[in-house]
Amino acid sequence: MKLGGMVKFTLIDFPGTPSAIVFTQGCNFRCRYCHNPELVYPHLFTEPYTEEEFFAFLKRRQGTLEGVVVSGGEPTLHDDLPRFLADIKALGYKTKLDTNGSRPEMLEKLLSQKLVDFVAMDLKAPFEKYSLITEVDTNAAVIKQSMKLLQESGVAYEFRTTYDKEVLNDADIALLANMVEGKNYKVQECLPVAKEKAALKVMHEEL
Repeated sequence: MKLGGMVKFTLIDFPGTPSAIVFTQGCNFRCRYCHNPELVYPHLFTEPYTEEEFFAFLKRRQGTLEGVVVSGGEPTLHDDLPRFLADIKALGYKTKLDTNGSRPEMLEKLLSQKLVDFVAMDLKAPFEKYSLITEVDTNAAVIKQSMKLLQESGVAYEFRTTYDKEVLNDADIALLANMVEGKNYKVQECLPVAKEKAALKVMHEEL
């Protein structure tokens, strides 16, 4: 696993579970408001954390932390994610995955092998507007497949949308809420600072 960073303690990212967050490097989307461009654009990658460092930290925090959030970037791009999650669970931790839902085949594997206890999946926009947010061609079918997998999994999950008012409107949010039948759905504020940061990083990449 290519690990780009870590938050050693959070009470808000994994409901009811004191956790650490580990961030993977690499993403297949280029979202206009991305909060973590240093995990998305390869020229911004820093020297990755080693797994040895990460697991040594988890062993020290056994009995204090209860969970680990695996975020990104996009964790499901990493083929060794199932093994990584299994190693975390072997230490007695619950696991939460943050994903954009673009790799349902990986999500299905994680769910079937009971490697995740909670999944948060981004719903970027109504499907006809998806690429306006992700700035890459996006296959709506794979997003729908991931949504269905979560809804039928029996695993705790939530869908979430970052409300970028330059692209989305209230009708779009209502449509997305209706798509998930109003269940387990959260709307997040789009922070202008994050958008400016992402724009600067893209400009740098193009120079």
